[in-house]
Amino acid sequence: MKLVSSPLTLLRPARGRAAAILPACATVLASILVSIAPARAQNAPAAEPDAKVILMQMANFMSTLPSFSVDVRDAYDSVQTSGQKIEYGETRKITVARPDRMRIDSVESDGDRQTLIIDAKDITLFSQPANVFAQTPSPGSLDQAIVRFVRDLGMRLPFAALLLSSAPADIERRTKTLDYVETTSILGAPAHHIAGRTDGVDYQIWIADGDKPLPLRLVLTYTDEQGEPQFRAQFSDWKLAPQLTDATFAFTPPPGARRIAFLAEMPRSVAPAATKATTATTATTATKSAATVNAGEKK
Repeated sequence: MKLVSSPLTLLRPARGRAAAILPACATVLASILVSIAPARAQNAPAAEPDAKVILMQMANFMSTLPSFSVDVRDAYDSVQTSGQKIEYGETRKITVARPDRMRIDSVESDGDRQTLIIDAKDITLFSQPANVFAQTPSPGSLDQAIVRFVRDLGMRLPFAALLLSSAPADIERRTKTLDYVETTSILGAPAHHIAGRTDGVDYQIWIADGDKPLPLRLVLTYTDEQGEPQFRAQFSDWKLAPQLTDATFAFTPPPGARRIAFLAEMPRSVAPAATKATTATTATTATKSAATVNAGEKK
């Protein structure tokens, strides 16, 4: 424990020769303080970076990339009826080739593997464990296909907003408040930590500093969901000029694969009686947790 000097000792009057020395010491100390003052003013903290400028630089940069690939390791909370939170996870390999193609290869924490392929003609979701696939016509552009997949088919595509060419306008429109948290290198490279709020979702995003403002980490908190579950994602191995061929976005059903319908496309009279295998395949990313509802696509 550090001891502190008694103020009574400091205030005790000086006597004899010491009393004569004190005025001279005071003069020297005053001159030192005066000389230091300008230096302190010059070393004042720099202005805090503008969170909105950094966020929009990221959104604009992402939206104009003609192609890219990235690895994502994510986790999300499943809130139980008891209130306990259980974490599930996934790894994803996302490959995008604008204007109309995307592939996502996913491995869930229980080992299940899925592949989503979007091309100019079709939206295809393949589930390896059940060896079944669902396929529906693509409406055209990649943006339109992603919206159809999430909104019309009721499927889950985390951080979909970051994959849209309309990301700048969407993010700016939805964000209600925005704050700059800090500059950090904890993710392996200098990054800006930014926190924002939308209706029902608080988000934090770490954006790489420099001329390639790519997202490095994302945390979403669903404030209007019971238990306020979170979705967390770490981005790595960004490639902005990946070697892609037509085969990258081609789907060939493996031997014995069965084609089924997306659950949202089944007639209402049939959907409730759908088989367990069918339901698990067409809605597999929606069955584990309410925390994944609109994960990244909150309107």
